[in-house]
This record gives sequence, structure tokens and C-alpha cells, in this order.
Amino acid sequence: MINYILLTGLTGALTLVVGAAWPEEKGKALDSTKDWLFAFGALFMLAYAMLNYFFAAGSIFFILLELMVIVASVLMMLDTSDRIDTMVLTLFGLAFIVWSVLLYEGINTIYFIIGLTGVSLGYAFDMGSIRRFLALTVGSILIAIFSYLVGDMIFLGLNAFFALFSAYYLVKILSKA
Repeated sequence: MINYILLTGLTGALTLVVGAAWPEEKGKALDSTKDWLFAFGALFMLAYAMLNYFFAAGSIFFILLELMVIVASVLMMLDTSDRIDTMVLTLFGLAFIVWSVLLYEGINTIYFIIGLTGVSLGYAFDMGSIRRFLALTVGSILIAIFSYLVGDMIFLGLNAFFALFSAYYLVKILSKA
């Protein structure tokens, strides 16, 4: 029997991995294959997080993560400035921090919140920027730690991949500076 929850998670994770591997494209986000892959991957991962939470006792925090990534993807597609991105994501981040404190499940929650903020800002910052890759690297590492602690191997693998991939690009940019 096919595990539809796992299949949804794997589809989302693979879509995001392909998006990460896709070359950076200059121009508007709406014209970028990479950005569309990130947006669709985020939708699949939101579906996975929700299915996993409601039917397999997964962590609610992954739903919050994916909601934040969806907000970041919308901002990315609208091609808003870093200043607006930071303001909107900070407001959403603060709301999710309050929500997470209310749902507090231990120190894991702190790893999650800081990682969530980093990943979301990384999605929204300008492509190819040091800030983008630094935020994605740190955020992905913390979400990977959280994923390991709660036992979600799809999010662990996905975020470990993103941490390595983002760190590679960060080092590449820094070596040119």
C-alpha cells in the first residue's frame, strides 16, 4: 500500500531540491523556474506537514514552518524589497514565536523558531546575496536539528541538504569578495 503522506513529503522535498540545484536566474521572480520550483515545493511540504500532523502524529511546528515559507514565497514572487520582506516576515515570525511559546514543547521549540526565521528570510532576500545564503544556511541547520529531535526524517534530510547547499554558495560568494 502506498503511503500518501510519505509520497507527498518526498515530492515536496524533491521539488525543493531541484529548485535549489536550478541555476540562479536574473530578472523577475515570476519568470524564474527556480522560484516556481521553490513555491510549488513549499506547497507540497505544507500539504505533507498538515497530513503528517493530522494523520501521523507529526509536529505542528512543521505546519508553521511551511506557512512561513509560503509567506516568504509570496513575497519573493511579488519581488518586494528586502526592507518590506524583513518587516512582513518579522511580523509573521513574531506571531509564530508567540504561537510556538503557547505550544512550547521544550528547548526544541527555540531551535525551530530561530531556524524558521532564518529560512524565511533566506527565501525572501535578493537572489545571490550573502544575506540570502547565510540566512538559509543557519536556518536550515537549526531546522535540521529540530527535525532530528522530533524524528521527522523528511524534514531532516531536506534541511540538511539545504544547509550544505546554501553553505556551498555562501563560501563561493565569500571567496569572490
